This record gives sequence, structure tokens and C-alpha cells, in this order.
Amino acid sequence: MATGSRSRGWSAAVLTIDVFTIADIILSYITFKDYLMAGKTLAQLAEHVGGTVIGDATTVVTAVSTLEHAAAGEITFLSNEKYFPLVKKTSASAVITDREVETNAALLIAENAYYAFMQIVVLLHGHRKHAATGLSERASIADSAKLGKNCNVHDLATICDNAALGDNCIVYPGVFIGPGVTMGPDCIVYPNAVVYDKCVIGDRVIIHANATVGVDGYGFATHKGVHHKIPQIGRVILEDDVEIGANSAIERGTLEDTVIGAGTKIGDMVTIGHGTKIGSHCLLVPQVGISGSNTIGHHCVFAGQSATNGHLKIGNMVTVAGQSGVAGDLPDGVTVWGTPAMEANLAKKVAVTIPSLPEMKKRIRALEKQLKKMGS
Repeated sequence: MATGSRSRGWSAAVLTIDVFTIADIILSYITFKDYLMAGKTLAQLAEHVGGTVIGDATTVVTAVSTLEHAAAGEITFLSNEKYFPLVKKTSASAVITDREVETNAALLIAENAYYAFMQIVVLLHGHRKHAATGLSERASIADSAKLGKNCNVHDLATICDNAALGDNCIVYPGVFIGPGVTMGPDCIVYPNAVVYDKCVIGDRVIIHANATVGVDGYGFATHKGVHHKIPQIGRVILEDDVEIGANSAIERGTLEDTVIGAGTKIGDMVTIGHGTKIGSHCLLVPQVGISGSNTIGHHCVFAGQSATNGHLKIGNMVTVAGQSGVAGDLPDGVTVWGTPAMEANLAKKVAVTIPSLPEMKKRIRALEKQLKKMGS
């Protein structure tokens, strides 16, 4: 009896192992099948981005990688002539580019290679997926707060009185959304970000970790050696499709609102001073500093560590090079460089001249001595 029981036990154990093994095989097959199905032929990718293929259009692509690290079955891109040598060596199955280049890979020719690259990354990999957690019992949500449909509020987030969030918003742990804040649909607020009271957040806005929106502007009245704080009664308005980088701070206005225009993307560790108005579709690279009460046009680019004085008017489609200091108003369309910032071509001439200044000084002094001798 004991032997029979042991035998039946082993049989049951083997059966259980077999069932799980079979299940694992099936799941692995489904996963592998899904992986294969996720791939696209070059012809399909070209149709998706409005491009053309040179080479085998039936090549299947399953992922995107860099020129240097891409492998067979992956597509890469070339948008900078600096990387032409890598195109010849790449192991990628295909390269996205805006022209014919020498390579063993197939080519996907697109008018804007970098934009086509973005479209293909989204198609093959998608954006970050957010867990559908619902409203956490460990979050603090005021009774008077209004949340739209399908919002997900994580542990230890705080949503204060009379705040209103649109549909499909994601609020990560540790976020603070102050009293009276309004936020449109499809916004994402990453961990420990803060949105101060009465700020207005548009649709599809992304606020990254530890960013602060609506912090008091740097406003003080100095009287008899004492700095007296000025109440900052304006708000911050982030229009639709704005993205705020990690650890950035957007100050609320002293009297008028601080406004960040639709589609503007602000990098990490950027500071925007109180009352500044930034136009649509601007790019502010990490560590930029914009002083208060500036008016900045649309499609402007501020490269890393560039900065401005306050109370300036900067036109549309202006580019400010990295580490430049803008001290005065700028017209539409200019590119400036240096501190103080000046027109880029002039700044280059100045930069080339600087190393030769000591030698020029010696020569000038020698000439002055000669002229002095000639005069005596």
C-alpha cells in the first residue's frame, strides 16, 4: 500500500510537472510569436513614415538601436554627418537616412531621418506603459477634489481641496497637487513632483520627478537692509503638450501669470523666473536659467546652461547657444553665442581672436615704443 501510494504520488507529481512544462512551452511560444508579430518589414516601415527603401524591402525589423550597437533584425538611423564612418561598419539590418550612403545594410530614405526614427521607435517600442492602479487607499484625496474617468493615483500622493483632474491622468507616489489646481486629461505627474495652488495644467502635460510648478517667485523688497517677501499672487499656466524635466522649477508670477506655451519642452534642472511668458514649441535644454518678466517668442531654442537677464523681449525662432548669457533684447530668427551673447558669426570671430590677444598686446606695445622713439 505504501509503495502504491508513493507510486501514485510520483505519478501525480510528474503529471503536475508535465502540465506546468507544457504551459511554459505554450506561453513561451505565444511570447515568441508575439515578438515575431511585433516586427515590421522595411516596406511597412517605409509606408508608415512616408519613405522609400533601397535594398530588401521584405527585411523584418523588430527593434531600434544605435549605429554602433545595432544587430541583425534591428534598424538604426543617421542624422549627423559625424557618424558616417559608423554606417559602413554597422551590423544593423537597415539604416534610416535622408540620402544614399555606403553601407551593407538596407536603407530607408526619409525626408527627415530623425523624425522618421521617432515614428519607428513609437511604432515598434511604444511609450512607457503605466500600471492601472486606480485610486490608492494610501493616497490623500480631498473630498472636494474632482477626478475624471480612469485616473490612477498612487500611494502617498496628495490631491488637495477643489483640485480638478481630467480623464486618464497618472499621479505617481509622493506627488502634491495643491488647492484649486486644474489639470486637463491624459497628464502624467511623476514621483515627488509638486504643483502649487491654483496653477493651470493643460492637456497631455508631463511633469517629471521632483519638478516644482508654481513655486513663489524670487521677489523681495529691500528696506533699511532687510529683505521683505512680496506675495506672489500670479499663477503658472502650462498649456497643452508641455513637458517639464526633472528637478525644474517654474515660478509663479508676482502679479501676472507665468505662461509656458503649447508644445514647449523644458529639460531637467531648468529655472523659469516669475511672470515670464514663453511661446509655443520652444526647447529649453537642461540647466537653462530664464529670469523673470521675459517675453520669449515661439520655436526658440536655449541650449544647455544658457541664461537671460530679466525684462527682455526675445523674438520668434531665436537660438541661444550653450553657456551663453543674453543681456539684451533679440530680434526674430537670430542665433547668438557667448557672454554677453552676440550674433553667432561675430562671436566665432571673437573666440578665434581671444587666444592671440596676449601676442597682439606685445606687438602693440612694441609699436608704441618705436613710435615714441621716432617722436623724440
